[in-house]
Amino acid sequence: RAAMFRFTFPQNDSSFVVIDAFDKGSYIRIIPGENKVIGYTTKNSGGVPDNFKNYFVITFDKPFTYKYTFADGALKTAQEQTADHVGAVIGFKTTKGEIVHAKVASSFISFEQASLNLKELGNDSFDQVTAKGKAAWNKVLNKIEVEGGSLDQYRTFYSCMYRSLLFPRKFYELDATGKIVHYSPFNGQVLPGYLYTDSGFWDTFRCLFPFLNLMYPSTNKEIQEGLINVYKESGFFPEWASPGHRGCMVGNNSASILVDAYMKGVKVADLETLYKGLIHGTENVHPTVSSTGRLGYEYYNKLGYVPYDVKIKENAARTLEYAYDDWCIYKLAKELKRPKKEIDLFAKRAMNYKNLFDKESKLMRGKNADGKFMAPFSPLKWGDAFTEGNSWHYTWSVFHDPQGLIDLMGGKDVFVNMLDSVFAVPPVFDASYYGGVIHEIREMQIMNMGNYAHGNQPIQHMIYMYNYAGQPWKAQYWLREVMNRMYTCNPDGYCGDEDNGQTSAWYVFSSLGFYPVCPGTDEYVLGAPLFKKATVHFENGNKLIINAPENSDKNRYIEAMTLNGKTYTKNYLKHADLQNGGEINIRMSETPNKQRGTQKEDFPYSFSVNEKK
Repeated sequence: RAAMFRFTFPQNDSSFVVIDAFDKGSYIRIIPGENKVIGYTTKNSGGVPDNFKNYFVITFDKPFTYKYTFADGALKTAQEQTADHVGAVIGFKTTKGEIVHAKVASSFISFEQASLNLKELGNDSFDQVTAKGKAAWNKVLNKIEVEGGSLDQYRTFYSCMYRSLLFPRKFYELDATGKIVHYSPFNGQVLPGYLYTDSGFWDTFRCLFPFLNLMYPSTNKEIQEGLINVYKESGFFPEWASPGHRGCMVGNNSASILVDAYMKGVKVADLETLYKGLIHGTENVHPTVSSTGRLGYEYYNKLGYVPYDVKIKENAARTLEYAYDDWCIYKLAKELKRPKKEIDLFAKRAMNYKNLFDKESKLMRGKNADGKFMAPFSPLKWGDAFTEGNSWHYTWSVFHDPQGLIDLMGGKDVFVNMLDSVFAVPPVFDASYYGGVIHEIREMQIMNMGNYAHGNQPIQHMIYMYNYAGQPWKAQYWLREVMNRMYTCNPDGYCGDEDNGQTSAWYVFSSLGFYPVCPGTDEYVLGAPLFKKATVHFENGNKLIINAPENSDKNRYIEAMTLNGKTYTKNYLKHADLQNGGEINIRMSETPNKQRGTQKEDFPYSFSVNEKK
């Protein structure tokens, strides 16, 4: 909550620092006797109560020789201003190369709390703060050590790992007695307990939060407790908090984030409130923020889908995500031994994805309230019934039941052919819904891997689905293609939306050789490792070593694999097996082993196989 700046000035009678408190309502005050500037900004993009303020305190280590404020474009001698857009200009007489330091802290609670937060810096020098920051990041990033790659691959890997850990952000502070408190962007009160914010769950449920559960469960425990606080303070779990509820994207994927954590042992104290909040979200939509809760729940709960023709946009995407979210709730209801009627209800709703499957195209398709598919239908049309993607992208959003999707398509061979087709269909598109080419479309076109649009999130698990149809070598091939072609260590190193760590966490998981296709299960679906060796240090003190000594750009296929010395043929790894530590040895080959991972018992979890009767 605090930082230090270092300014190096030339010889000058008037060396300036400008402090801009932004527009949309701000306050500034210069306190010369303390070499201090305080203020607040209320600038925001929505999702906050009327009393929202970001307070700041700045102290310099050199007295001011120049002290002016500005308000709405005019420079003033008054040392205090409140207006739409204010700021301060302070100056010093400096010698050549003179260094001036500024200590800065912010708070969402008060000036007094900002001053408390400033104490985080202690009496450390700039170089000490720098060294501590570097040490803190190295401690976090050292949890995974990779070896046997190129310098560029190391840079890409650790850049992605770093980016994975920037969100969500701490929104809580420590009061004068050391207690954890937070300003609630949901009701405007200062309340006890954790709160994290700034994460879009539509993106991050996919693998960012599973990454936290695997590697940083104690931090995610705080995040989960914060989610309980959001429900208590607003009546809903967040879907895209920034910092309060914001109208963005679709789905009810807070269910995935809460249930996946619980099933992997990251358990909140107030389980009753957790479950109550999940159920509430299936039967309500936020009164002012339609992306929170479930827009169209009345239709979905009655018909089993959100219709195309009832003026609810992106209806097919909502249906598919609600069905997966219902499966998550089913898993928790079963775990908590809820009444059978309740468990059966969510088990039934988890199969609602079937209602949108079009046998003719073998793709998901919007459906009208009368039960007829919408027409005309173009699988290449972005948006409309889908969210930032088309039917080729969203058809695979059956995370919890790939075998059910395989059955709908007509078997494994047809399913694999459809997966292959994503890469075979040229990167053509219909952008008419948006009235222009959105950047996600352009990124797919530029990356030129057919209609595979890795630059956005809906399709990022798709390649791993070859494992469910007994052709894991195709996943191994395409995953390496994506890692090689769509990620670099350069400034343009992402092929599209990074989005709160999701696209980064995909690379980290995929580099290790596995990925959480279905959060809420205890399985990670296999790809193949990128490095010759990876050492994973878990919070529980155990260590997992992944060896693949023959790994190279040519040797991208798994020939054989052992887990703690025993031959391992499955296309997935269990969470407990990873957390228990040990050693995975993989023999890599230039040619695919088309015998390994082809039997049904090797396939990862599918609801209709493993549980649904």
